[in-house]
Amino acid sequence: MNTLEESINGIVDGLMEDYENGKAIDKMKIFNHPDNEAIIDILSSLRKIIFPGYFKNRSIKVYTVRNTLSMLIEDVIFKLTKQIAIVLGGSGESNAEIMMLAQEKTLAFIKQLHKIREYIETDVQAAYDGDPAAYSKDEIIYSYPGLFAILVNRIAHELFLLNVPIIPRMMTEYAHRETGIDIHPGASIGKYFFIDHGTGIVIGETTEIGNNVKIYQGVTLGALSTRGGQSLKNKKRHPTIEDNVTIYSGASILGGDTVIGKDVVIGGNAFITHTIAEGAKVSVKNQELRFNYDAAKPVERAEVEEEDAWFYII
Repeated sequence: MNTLEESINGIVDGLMEDYENGKAIDKMKIFNHPDNEAIIDILSSLRKIIFPGYFKNRSIKVYTVRNTLSMLIEDVIFKLTKQIAIVLGGSGESNAEIMMLAQEKTLAFIKQLHKIREYIETDVQAAYDGDPAAYSKDEIIYSYPGLFAILVNRIAHELFLLNVPIIPRMMTEYAHRETGIDIHPGASIGKYFFIDHGTGIVIGETTEIGNNVKIYQGVTLGALSTRGGQSLKNKKRHPTIEDNVTIYSGASILGGDTVIGKDVVIGGNAFITHTIAEGAKVSVKNQELRFNYDAAKPVERAEVEEEDAWFYII
C-alpha cells in the first residue's frame, strides 16, 4: 500500500469514528432528508403555473393549456407531498398518517395558487409603475430579480402558514442565492410590493409589510439584537412597514416595536430603531463631499444641501 492510500485510509477511519459521536451533523438517514433539487423543481413548476405561457417546458409536447396545467399540478402535488412527508417524518406518526397529512397540506397549499397569482399580478404592476427603466411587463417577469424573490417568498409564505417545516426556508434561501435578496418565509407582505435592484436586501421573519411599499438595494428590515437566541423565538423582532412607504438604499430599520407609518419616505443610509409617524420624510443630515484634485492644493469641502426631493441618487 502506498503512502497516499495509507493516508486516505487513516482519514476515513478517523472520520468513521468521529461519525459515532452523536453530532447533529452526523445523521445518516439519506432518504429521510428533503431533496434540494426536488424543491427547486417544484418552484420551477409553480412558476410555470403562475405565469402560464412565460416559462414553458420545451420537453413536454402538450397542445392545450388545460392538459399542460393538469400535468404541472399533478407533478407539484406528487413531489411536494413526498418532500413534506419527509420533513414531517419525525412526528412519530405512522407512514400512512404522515403521507395523509402531507397530502392535506399540499392540497391546502395548491388551493392558495389563486391568491399567489392575485398578489404577484400586483407586484408586476408595481414594478412597471415604479421603474422608468422597465419597458414592458414581460421584461419584469423574465428578468427582474426582485420579482423572482417576491414570487418565491409568496410561495414559501403559504407553506410557512401551513406549518410545513424546513421546505419554506429552503425555497427562500434558493432565491437568496440566485438574487442576493434574503426574505424569510415568515415575513408578511401586502400587495403592490416593489423591490428595485434588490441586492443585499434582508427582510426578517416577523416583518410586516403593507400595500404599495417600495424598497431599494441594501435595505435591512431586521431585529435590534439576536443575542437572546432561541429565547426570542415566536416573538415580534422585526419592524412593521405600513402602506405607501418608500425605503431608499442602505437604510436599516430595526426592532419589533418599530412601526413606519403610512406614506413615510426613508432616505438612503438612515438607521432607524423607533417608530416614525405617518407622512414623515427621514433623511441623513449634512452629508459631506470632499474633493482633492491636486495634492499641492488644500482640500475643498462642500456640503450637500438637504432638500425635500433629495433622498437617493443612482
